[in-house]
Amino acid sequence: MAKTAELYRMVMEDHLCPYGLKSKDLLERKGYEVEDHQLKTRDETDEFKKKHSVETTPQTWIAGKRIGGYDALREYFGEDVKDEDGTSYQPVIAIFAVAALMALSLSWYVFGDLLTLRAFEWFIAISMTVLAIQKLQDIESFSTMFLNYDLLARRWVRYGYLYPFGEAVAGVLMIGGALTWLSAPVALFIGTIGAVSVFKAVYVDKRELKCACVGGNSNVPLGFISLTENLMMIAMGLWMSFKVYTLGW
Repeated sequence: MAKTAELYRMVMEDHLCPYGLKSKDLLERKGYEVEDHQLKTRDETDEFKKKHSVETTPQTWIAGKRIGGYDALREYFGEDVKDEDGTSYQPVIAIFAVAALMALSLSWYVFGDLLTLRAFEWFIAISMTVLAIQKLQDIESFSTMFLNYDLLARRWVRYGYLYPFGEAVAGVLMIGGALTWLSAPVALFIGTIGAVSVFKAVYVDKRELKCACVGGNSNVPLGFISLTENLMMIAMGLWMSFKVYTLGW
């Protein structure tokens, strides 16, 4: 006997509920035949909510029992439900992974080889620029979260607004190997202050904070990943200075 489910979702001319589509897709992937009831007007939707004493749509019924909305449906099938307040390293992992692939791609295009020293340099520089973009999307939120732990920003608030621009400029210049006299000191300066700030907040003061490294609205915990970002900038600043001023590359 085929498994069936009833789904009520909004399908209006000016609004197609994305969670309704996700619910329908999930049910079908789980092998259910879906009785798709489309609520096509605001009045029809309001009447449905009042009748069933619910505040949102979509709503799903299975075997005559109301399961609820999309998150409730995922829980019903034993799938993970995102905790909006929970912490996650996913944003940083995604950025570093894509940055690494971009660096390898550049290395292959330029040198015909994946594993080159320049690929490692590009990886750090690209990571810096992408992380800067994340911060610059909402610089006000970033600067606010940054004040929770950065030692220099606490003394000079404007530093929280300048930091993403410094990271972006240093990263872009390092990608092209240009103006090392500017990019290396900037990376070294902001990386050192950042590393000291994170180390003090996490490992000395034992504070549990969210990191502003991927923007002011992130749920990335302040800790090892945040410290790694700053150590990468320090290493890149030192290496670029050594390479240019000592090796003459």
